[in-house]
Amino acid sequence: MNIITSNEGKFKEYKKIFPEARMHNVGYHEIQADTLEEVVEQALITLKEHAPLIIDDSGLFIDEYDGFPGVYSAYVMHTLGCKGILKLMKDADNRNSRFECVIGYMDSTGNIELFKGITDGIITKEIRGTGGFGYDPIFIPVNHEKTFAQITTEEKNKISHRGKAMKALLIDREITR
Repeated sequence: MNIITSNEGKFKEYKKIFPEARMHNVGYHEIQADTLEEVVEQALITLKEHAPLIIDDSGLFIDEYDGFPGVYSAYVMHTLGCKGILKLMKDADNRNSRFECVIGYMDSTGNIELFKGITDGIITKEIRGTGGFGYDPIFIPVNHEKTFAQITTEEKNKISHRGKAMKALLIDREITR
């Protein structure tokens, strides 16, 4: 299975679920769109010569800011990072947020399927943990006390947005591990 990503942390999560996965860091133009689904569908079409393949897009959606950064999460991470998000939220009463992930799967015949996972949580008031990647050090999932950066990849895959989307893919496609 070809996993199209340049993100080593993301690939590590996939590798735990799909041991046979191969990472492909393929440069392509990612469109700017209003939804994760649109971004993923266009990426699949652009990268169809690598099928069968999996690609995903995910984002952090903060309630206090009407879902920002959402589809712009990678850009905001690159420009502001976790410290910038914490600075923006220093006086925020509503720290509710969610991670969303849309996985796109294209089989060798070009058929496309999308799978979505959502994990609700809160934004912390400080960076906690050194594991994971991206916004993991500032996100605590509902009913948990640790950030994604404070737990193992195996634990994260059980509760994360990407883990939920991967499980939906496994069940729907009956992909064997």
